[in-house]
Amino acid sequence: MSFDPKQHLVELLREALASVAPESADAEILIERPKQASHGDFATNLAMQLARPLKANPRQIAERLMRELPPSPWVIKTDIAGAGFINFTLAPAAKTQVVRAALEQGLDFGRGKVGAGRKVQVEFVSANPTGPLHVGHGRGAAYGASLASVLAFAGYQVTREYYVNDAGRQMDILAVSTWLRYLELFGELLPFPPNAYQGGYVREMAEQIKRAHQDKYVRPAAAVLASAPAPEPDIEAHLDGLIAAGKDLLGEDWHYIHQHALSEQLADGRADLEEFGVHFDAWFSERSLYDTGLVQKAVALLEKQGHIYLQDGAKWFRSTAFGDEKDRVVQRDNGLYTYFASDIAYHLNKFERGFERVVDVWGADHHGYIPRVRGALKAMGQDDSRLDVTLIQFVALLRNGVKASMSTRAGEYVTLRQVREEVGNDACRFFYMLRKQDQALDFDLELAKSQSNDNPVYYVQYAHARISSVLSQWGGALSSLTAADLAPLVSERELALCARLGQFPEVVEVAARDYAPHSLAFYLKDLAGEFHGWYNAERLLVEDETQKLARLALAQAVRQTLANGLRLLGVSTPESM
Repeated sequence: MSFDPKQHLVELLREALASVAPESADAEILIERPKQASHGDFATNLAMQLARPLKANPRQIAERLMRELPPSPWVIKTDIAGAGFINFTLAPAAKTQVVRAALEQGLDFGRGKVGAGRKVQVEFVSANPTGPLHVGHGRGAAYGASLASVLAFAGYQVTREYYVNDAGRQMDILAVSTWLRYLELFGELLPFPPNAYQGGYVREMAEQIKRAHQDKYVRPAAAVLASAPAPEPDIEAHLDGLIAAGKDLLGEDWHYIHQHALSEQLADGRADLEEFGVHFDAWFSERSLYDTGLVQKAVALLEKQGHIYLQDGAKWFRSTAFGDEKDRVVQRDNGLYTYFASDIAYHLNKFERGFERVVDVWGADHHGYIPRVRGALKAMGQDDSRLDVTLIQFVALLRNGVKASMSTRAGEYVTLRQVREEVGNDACRFFYMLRKQDQALDFDLELAKSQSNDNPVYYVQYAHARISSVLSQWGGALSSLTAADLAPLVSERELALCARLGQFPEVVEVAARDYAPHSLAFYLKDLAGEFHGWYNAERLLVEDETQKLARLALAQAVRQTLANGLRLLGVSTPESM
């Protein structure tokens, strides 16, 4: 059984508490690491917690608790600091026990139970399938995938979901863009709308349709233009007119054009994400919300609860009653439902599926959407506190110091696939985690490609490879290191490494609690840095057998922790570099 120093201190304090304040014997005891190493290895604010119920000075309570602490071979010093903190300094043998824990638990080292098997859904990326994924989508993918992995490692039952926007105007715009390019291939030319999708992938889909069906979907350009209003003064109305012309002139064949464009872009996005190491348990279709009547059901429920009113023939949700800046249309005067209506239905469906927590990963430009979605959930009688929304800030891709443009419709963007192919998946996944998700990120391509200590992913992976090389030189059985005598691990660097290893389970728990997988990347950088410092200062393969095995055990514990952390971030663990 691995020794847990925090649990040991809780048990000591619990015994002291039974003597000092038996009426508070069940009080929660928090053990934390002091910010300054000079304050010991752990500290508790228990005395300050007891000040009010005991009506006594916290420092006096701390003194009484210290007097009642049972003796322990693992604790060499206790003292009182500040208003009444009790600081604990552990014996070296207590600090090194984390090495044994890491070796015994292996792939499970750091795994937590805070999730207690509760069902959590993480919905992320969910980009409109109207073109290739760009570097901004990549950040949401890396963040969502890492967050889901961290939550699962912390004990939650996680479902990873992608919401497919396969209904609505954007898909119609992609379909008409593809059809217009198809008409061009047969000499049916008309001005291509600047607000349609411009990318080369649209031409490729048009060529696919031509190869498969020849001129089956050709209609005269004049007939198309005749059905659409002029581009001036309303370019969006012109585009809508072209969509209407396509639906009218093609009839049932419009569905084929629409589905071909959807299927091609969805398949491309799915393949891109799979290659990026980002996997989903469910791909939820927006269209299914309409086909199964869920959108109608959600709007009817809002209406029944008295939160819908009619104005100018449209149905409005009174979202200002729930903190939104203005009321929102859910059904237009032509009978068509809005995007917001389907989003309401989708979130109601999530709650009905029994998830205890629902985590939405959205782009920062959707910030204003949060109060209206929460408001709709409240209006339908749901507990909106079960919904957490985390926002992903924008990514600036730097190529030789110049920012690249990213506009999906204009076709002027750098795709996720291009970045992955240039810098590799590992650098891509790790670099996306180098800033908190709600902060803007500058992605430096040149740094990501460099093989130097300035490149954080290289620095961390190099630590793993270095340890692998040492263990290979040693040539012994890794399993034998679990029984190594750890007494020789007494140097300042070795004990600091042990303390850093002991933080890993805590980092995982905090990353899960705060939806902050970036903290894991920071931790791995620190752990790698402390290992490199130790490696450069000390020889691992020394002649003294006991000392050698102790150092190898510590090195293997570091390697295991690096591997566990990198795996949660979707980054590989090379044996050599």
